[in-house]
Amino acid sequence: MSEAHQASSTVQALSSETSNTAVGISIIVFMSIALYNAIELSVLIPLTFHRYRSLYFWALFSSAVLGVIPQTIGQGLQFFNLEPLWLSMFLSNFGFFFLVPNQSVVLYSRLHLVSQNTLVLAFVRWLVVFAYITIVIPTIVLNVGSSFVPQSVQWVKGFSVMERIQVTWFTAQEVLISTIYIWDTIWLIRLSPEADVRRHKILYELLAVNIAAIIMDLSLVVLQYRGFYFTQIELKPMVYSIKLKLEFAVLGMLVSIVHSHTSNPPTWRADCTTSEFS
Repeated sequence: MSEAHQASSTVQALSSETSNTAVGISIIVFMSIALYNAIELSVLIPLTFHRYRSLYFWALFSSAVLGVIPQTIGQGLQFFNLEPLWLSMFLSNFGFFFLVPNQSVVLYSRLHLVSQNTLVLAFVRWLVVFAYITIVIPTIVLNVGSSFVPQSVQWVKGFSVMERIQVTWFTAQEVLISTIYIWDTIWLIRLSPEADVRRHKILYELLAVNIAAIIMDLSLVVLQYRGFYFTQIELKPMVYSIKLKLEFAVLGMLVSIVHSHTSNPPTWRADCTTSEFS
């Protein structure tokens, strides 16, 4: 099969979903849920934090306001072929920048609460920076190119490959950070007093939240590799908005842990910077 035919097949695969009424209705539902969650979070997050200087606050807030909202609107315009194209491209890629890679920043910004391993924290930090440079920038460039020059084999094929890479990469990256968090959380459960039922309950809830986030990430990978491109990109803002709401629940658990009375403070290894969450 020639490259031109492969590129043509890719374009047809991406556009074939738009003719499916059921998919169109699903897209509208996904968009509505994502926008509702984002608007709710944009109000709740500033009201919950007393100070706005922590990385955790800005990662959460920017993901909801600058990530979910513009990407949802931009991809909706693209799916329903609403003009102008430059507006949908700007909104979807601007939102992508503040949503998908920013989720790793959210996870990293609370990782120090359960892990004081400086090598692990430095590795995760530089991994996030590396992803911004090598994954985010090429994805945006190829997305814009393939959208404005759909007849180009190189642009279309390049974006098709890069889209799979970025979905897989960020899923693997978030799973890695969540796994580190889960591992250290389990370690804390083993060290915490057996009689402290409340803390055990909180830690198990933290585990459940991280596992749920991993499952949602994997669902996006499955859709991408099954060829449901538009379903995947429109489901993504909804999935990430749900993960942000789960993070909001995690925030309450972290505050509860940090401010709970304990006779054995080193067990929790929370430093003074955690006060910025309250």
